[in-house]
Amino acid sequence: MAKKNRDWDDDVVSGDIIGHLERLARLMRSAAHAEGLIPAQWEALRFLSKANAFSNSPGVLARYLDATKGTVSQTVAALESKGLISKKSRDGDERSVALSVTAAGEALLSRDPLLHIAKSIDDLGGKTQRRMASGLEEVLASEIKRLSAQAFGICKTCKYFSREGEAQPRCNSLEVPLDLSNLDRLCVHFAPK
Repeated sequence: MAKKNRDWDDDVVSGDIIGHLERLARLMRSAAHAEGLIPAQWEALRFLSKANAFSNSPGVLARYLDATKGTVSQTVAALESKGLISKKSRDGDERSVALSVTAAGEALLSRDPLLHIAKSIDDLGGKTQRRMASGLEEVLASEIKRLSAQAFGICKTCKYFSREGEAQPRCNSLEVPLDLSNLDRLCVHFAPK
């Protein structure tokens, strides 16, 4: 896209940004019909690759995608039939299901069509990336609050995360020690600090 000759610091308005986000979202959605998947399947696969052990269930996936349980059930069945995710009962609770991305799913994620957009973002430079991430994070937090939507985030930035006096990090919401492999993964119990 050609850059406009204008001073962005003085002339950017919310309508310009919304227009760019809307167009980018359409391009992203269009690209998400790659590799034999549909957008909802890509979104589910991406989430499950980042979800922690407390958040890798069909119910949490439905909350993350803001989708019905029926829609998520169909998405999970399709991904499972393609060998991209696996389903198993959680230890100690036969009724609770844990979803995980298989090796085939991880291989497919390495060809995720959104990686092209990630590359474009990487090319922006550090200062622009930090400003963009910060601004989008604020807008997202505002919309989550306005809509009373589910917030998701990582343990290290959660108000329930604690290392004080503990050899191992701890979740004060669930009152459990945290496995180090879960600290950078998305959690359904996340609450901003």
